[in-house]
Amino acid sequence: MYLIGEALVGDGPELAHVDLMVGDKNGPVGQAFANALSQLSAGHTPLLAVIRPNLMTKPATLVIPKVTMKKGEQVREMFGPVQAAVAKGIADALEEGVFGDIDVDDIVILASIYLAPDAVDYNRIYRYNYGATKLALTRALERFPPTKTLLYEKDRAAHAVMGFKVQRLWDPPYLQVALDLVSMDKIRQVLEELPDSDHLIIEAGTPTIKQFGLSVISEIRKIRPNSFIIADMKTLDTGNLEARMAADATADAIVVSGLAPLATIEKVLAEAKKTGIYSVIDMLNVTDPVAIIAALKIKPDIVELHRAIDCEESCHVWGNIEGMRQAAGGKLLVATAGGIRAEKVREAVSLGADILVVGRAITASKDIRHSAEEFLEQLNREEIDQFRIMTDF
Repeated sequence: MYLIGEALVGDGPELAHVDLMVGDKNGPVGQAFANALSQLSAGHTPLLAVIRPNLMTKPATLVIPKVTMKKGEQVREMFGPVQAAVAKGIADALEEGVFGDIDVDDIVILASIYLAPDAVDYNRIYRYNYGATKLALTRALERFPPTKTLLYEKDRAAHAVMGFKVQRLWDPPYLQVALDLVSMDKIRQVLEELPDSDHLIIEAGTPTIKQFGLSVISEIRKIRPNSFIIADMKTLDTGNLEARMAADATADAIVVSGLAPLATIEKVLAEAKKTGIYSVIDMLNVTDPVAIIAALKIKPDIVELHRAIDCEESCHVWGNIEGMRQAAGGKLLVATAGGIRAEKVREAVSLGADILVVGRAITASKDIRHSAEEFLEQLNREEIDQFRIMTDF
């Protein structure tokens, strides 16, 4: 047996985070248990979990501090409320039948415990570590999370301790506001007036990047730190280099031109996957987007059907959205850009568009917030709390 569990419970300096291993005494977890107990490390001295002195819990559990113990108060907290909480959590789990038919004399537990140096409240320390220990143990024995749960949740929730969100596009449709602006004052005005929304994407447009370089991404983040930001570079060459540059600038997505050589497009897509950002192919002036997607060995995350600003007198063509999705293997977001007005949003969505790219209809409006809210209202999507902390599923 070699099982692993993890849990985070509480908040503030007393927050508890437990990484836990459960395994047979004669297996690798048992060997690690013996090594940890016999090979001590300064500031990280492991201790057996006891409910009170002279009463060790079962299964035998070793508490290992994650944070270096540098002062006496930390040591007292570790040997007091933390040790007692872990031991009691394991004992209560045994009483509640969590171990099933496992012989608890044949297994051991390693519990790696986070205790912040500025934690002071013994009651909170005990209660948070008790809950985190039981939850981590239960998850280990249940082989949590199931693969299906992991894949469903991975883009929906944010890491609480990070303090910011890394947005992912899992709930279309979205409104993408294109900043094709060359005045930093105007950019700041637009960003400050746009409403907060889980369904709003910020695009650093090609003119903006040409004017200010990729450093403009950082300027956007200062005002909209949690936004999904696209770097519309319309890459035509040096695909892996430009994709890496966009990722290093903290962009969430890079745009490559569909007119670029297939080798360049594929280098952008491959580098985007390596760095964890989205890849977008802009099909401006591409005659057959389906053929381009079908020919690619690596598929994009987003395809943008783009009518040029200089051709706005022509009728908008939504394109063969279903054909593009099939060519991409079924998983593809489709954006449509050029001349989109609020009254056209529902038509575009009904025809399969996942992202509506809007520029001057919002950025040149006399009331930027109101104009953006009109578009968002037409998307007909509820806001989502992506910053939740999941402790139960």
